[in-house]
Amino acid sequence: LDGDGPIERYDLEHRKANRSGALRAAGEASWEKISDITDTQVTLSGLKFDSPFVVVRVRARNKAAAGDFSEPVAMETKAFTFGFDTATAHAELKIQGDMVTWEPQGVKGHDARLRGKENKNSRSATPSPNKTAGSRGGRERFAGEAYTVLGDQEINGGCHYWELRPLADWKSLSVGVAYRGSLGRFYQLGKSSASWCLYASQWLQSALAAKHGNRAKALDWPLPQRIGVYCDHDNGELMFIDVDRLRLLHVFRNRFLQPLVPAFTVSTTVLLQYYYTLWKSKNNITAWCC
Repeated sequence: LDGDGPIERYDLEHRKANRSGALRAAGEASWEKISDITDTQVTLSGLKFDSPFVVVRVRARNKAAAGDFSEPVAMETKAFTFGFDTATAHAELKIQGDMVTWEPQGVKGHDARLRGKENKNSRSATPSPNKTAGSRGGRERFAGEAYTVLGDQEINGGCHYWELRPLADWKSLSVGVAYRGSLGRFYQLGKSSASWCLYASQWLQSALAAKHGNRAKALDWPLPQRIGVYCDHDNGELMFIDVDRLRLLHVFRNRFLQPLVPAFTVSTTVLLQYYYTLWKSKNNITAWCC
């Protein structure tokens, strides 16, 4: 500030960019501003999966004057795409892209088809290095009343976020994570120590619960129409969020000793929309809405 007094606060501006080093924002997007920052760090919230980089610049201020903005810096916000591992899907689950439908064998006329919206970042996101789908035999396919399918990517570190939304006339579902190698073919999510899930049902009566180790904690909250899952593997946190109402539904705190995989159990007729982009935090940027 050229001797005009001590620094009292900071201003930060940020906007989206297409690639590292391209400091001109995509589509000449305007700068978004955060003013009157009194600390030396700040969290950017409300970021969306439509740009792989965020450009930031900062300046110091006091009562007398404001300094020049720093040189812009581009920070990468990587994402990994993943889908459903069809090799694990119960024989009565139909997988179509980012949708899962329960279709009991012998039942005809079930045509609850809805086209899911693709995440804009799914075409350009970094391919996952941890793909587990492949030429596995039927020994890994869930059976019995475990109408379950796993994601095809392992989570072995970092922070990840994804969402699902029931479509059509849904009845019940579970969403969560599991230790792949410790989840038996006949296990429903939450029935063992190898899985953690949020269970929702509107079949006969409404029910919402967090389940783990064959124990259920009932949650006093209306059934969410869009569920967000935030997994911090390193710090042992798994959060479930009612996205539409911006409500934290439940937090599991556990030391995860193995890689995790996203997991879904569909107990009755239900169609899921699965936002299959995972967010991984980098450079101290927080990119989720809560």
